[in-house]
Formats: sequence, C-alpha cells, structure tokens
Amino acid sequence: MQEKLEQIQNLSFELEVRDITTREDWFSAYEYEVPLLYLSNRQDAKGTEGEIIEAPLPRPSPRASVQQLEQMLRKYLAN
Repeated sequence: MQEKLEQIQNLSFELEVRDITTREDWFSAYEYEVPLLYLSNRQDAKGTEGEIIEAPLPRPSPRASVQQLEQMLRKYLAN
C-alpha cells in the first residue's frame, strides 16, 4: 500500500509510515490489522494549531489501484 500511496500525484498529503514493532502498544493493537490508514489533523476548527486528532480510515482492499486510493483519500481529506 505504501508504494501505491507514494504514486499519488494529484493530491497533497503527508505520508508517515509507522513500524508497529517499535512499540508494544502499537503491536498489540494492530498486529492483525496492518496496513491501516489514519487521518491526522493538527488544526482546530478555527484553523489554529491545536492538539493532534487522529481518525482511522476504512481499510482499503489490497487490490485497490492507485486511482482508487486517491479517490478514497480525496473523499476523506475534503471533510
């Protein structure tokens, strides 16, 4: 999935890859659920820098194309 996300050119986003084996809490929580995507927002409703809010996104199919991933991300980034 990382390779496909890195191929998206028509959408601006920052990809942060996290290795779940580096933290026990991540490993126990996500051992059977990788890969997964989270939308992270560092701004509050007024547009000022606030606390980091992370929301999980629906897990895309491993067969999803680059275009399908882009469409999914576009939908969630617009909200």
